[in-house]
Amino acid sequence: MSASRATGARLPLGQPATSLLQRKLERLGLRDPSDFVVHLPLRYEDETRLVPILSLAPGMTAQVEGEVVRSEVQYRPRRQLHAVLQDDSGQLALRWLNFYPSQQKQLSEGNRLRVRGEVRNGFGGHEMVHPKVSRAGGDLPQALTPVYPTTDGLTQASLRKAIDQALQTADLSDTLPEEVRQQYQLLPFAQAIRMLHHPPAQVSYAELVERGHPAWERIKFDELLAQQLSLAAARAARRRQKARELPPNGVLLKRLRASLPFRLTDAQERVIQEISSDLCRNFPMHRLLQGDVGSGKTVVAAFAAAQAISAGSQVALMAPTEILAEQHFRKLASWLQPLGVNVAWLTGSLSVKSRRQAMAAIESGEAQLVVGTQALIQDKVAFDNLGLAILDEQHRFGVGQRLQLSRKGEAHEGVLALIPHQLNMSATPIPRTLAMTFFADLDVSAIDELPPGRSPVLTKLIADTRRDEVLGSVTAEVRQGRQAYWVCPLVEESEVLQLQTAVDTHARLVQALPDLRIALIHGKMAAADKQQVMQGFRDGHVDLLVATTVIEVGVDVPNASLMIIEHAERFGLAQLHQLRGRVGRGSAQSICVLMYQAPLSAIARQRLRAMYETTDGFEIARRDLDLRGPGEFLGVRQSGQELLRFASIETDTRLVVQAQEAVAVMRDCFPEHARAHLRRWMRDRQDFLRS
Repeated sequence: MSASRATGARLPLGQPATSLLQRKLERLGLRDPSDFVVHLPLRYEDETRLVPILSLAPGMTAQVEGEVVRSEVQYRPRRQLHAVLQDDSGQLALRWLNFYPSQQKQLSEGNRLRVRGEVRNGFGGHEMVHPKVSRAGGDLPQALTPVYPTTDGLTQASLRKAIDQALQTADLSDTLPEEVRQQYQLLPFAQAIRMLHHPPAQVSYAELVERGHPAWERIKFDELLAQQLSLAAARAARRRQKARELPPNGVLLKRLRASLPFRLTDAQERVIQEISSDLCRNFPMHRLLQGDVGSGKTVVAAFAAAQAISAGSQVALMAPTEILAEQHFRKLASWLQPLGVNVAWLTGSLSVKSRRQAMAAIESGEAQLVVGTQALIQDKVAFDNLGLAILDEQHRFGVGQRLQLSRKGEAHEGVLALIPHQLNMSATPIPRTLAMTFFADLDVSAIDELPPGRSPVLTKLIADTRRDEVLGSVTAEVRQGRQAYWVCPLVEESEVLQLQTAVDTHARLVQALPDLRIALIHGKMAAADKQQVMQGFRDGHVDLLVATTVIEVGVDVPNASLMIIEHAERFGLAQLHQLRGRVGRGSAQSICVLMYQAPLSAIARQRLRAMYETTDGFEIARRDLDLRGPGEFLGVRQSGQELLRFASIETDTRLVVQAQEAVAVMRDCFPEHARAHLRRWMRDRQDFLRS
């Protein structure tokens, strides 16, 4: 650890620690010299050379020097400052739409100036708009000029000065042992850092900007290695924890399998076996079960629950919404209650009496399987013997919520704390590169096969100007004895987005389709009202259900074969895929209509094209990752922090693999180097990877 870090010293900026400059730097997370060292440039400006004005071309960014031969404030059509710079080869127009008196003075006729900016075609020839201006003369820089990420009121000049001071005092010793560095042909850390902060003019500008230079390779490897070391430490810490061994030692599993009215797929059988093996161990399972919508994750959860219950433990399943929790409760109760399992239901909408009864059954151990929402983690809820916690759509829960459920099952056996096994389920498949990078500490199981009898959903893109055709499709579908969803993005009118809302749409559809039984459901309704509407839809008493995204997950009505999504361009790709998964659950051909409003943005076009071209959840997830990055998949694991600042999981897969290879060597053979590496790169961010 560097001396400055050990003593809590601040960067010697020559100002009090409470100065305005210091506060601005701290806003960027820059406190110690080691922070400044890895605050790397976003881009670079080439101020190392001057070019003749005559050689300028539209689109190029260049620096020229010359004399101001004309300067005036013009009013065409708005007030602007206009000047003309001349060198021996020609003239260049300069223009400012916003300017100050000091700029007017700087641009007085006869002044010699150095100007840098992007060249564009103007009315009278080439021009630069809002260029960077400095006094002519003086030596040109010998290195490219770095441009750093900054914050309001913090100039590049102040930031460069602070970083240069840090480079003089910070510990730049290498945290990679020489063997590892040589194996992957990486530059020494100090050389890479100095190169990136002050790249010489002859360095390839494209390699720097596109982060392909060997100096960037070293930095990206370091960042990925730190992340993988942290994940490895998290996995090792979990292995040191203790859990009850829950072997499949009863007849319950055999009876469950025999009672199912369908045959499990090979993928389900494989995943059930993986989870079963985990439950037999004496350290906590921490497994992620991923599978596309409709792949049959709930029945896998039922087998996990049956194994834990047969071994004498309680099981809790927590879902983020009451609709999803109720769906799980209905299915699990229908499979397990006839086999003698007591399944309890706990949500915030229960009456006081029902909630008190459920909590008493949970505390006494009478309730063997408990299904519910966040009500499960309330302080008053106490489990008798919780051995397995199952979280569905786990990325929708906060870190604290997931830990709270796990702590409900903590027990002590002598001096040892026993931790419940944990199974996380997600209907958003995780692309391989994301799983390698951010979920390397988890065991991942994938159900990559749909149950037989499912018909692929046909997806149609229709402009909202063809609404009458869509209404006709709804009527035709209902006449054949089937049901439909109509999904809207908002509940009430928004002056900002001006979108069709669920309330308004429901009223219009009732008027347009008077012969249909149309119901409305949205998140602001009372839980009892939502439950009544959903029950009516399940029982076939509702032909068309107008809904918000409250029905995105957990709704399983095989007779519903048509899904209309209003303003589909406003939804994320993963959300569209989840919604589409509500149909196609029966044997009838199902259709998902993505109704959009023109004009479409480039990203909206790509989303809708992806939905039209594929129904494969893993391919959807890959495209979604390309479009939006890993944030959506990670959910609150990031907690607002960008865990990868320099490496890209889409383009740096080779470095991810190398970093994973190096982890074992670092931990086993060079533990001091590993600790120093984590101190430099992870600092206070390790907890976000361990949630």
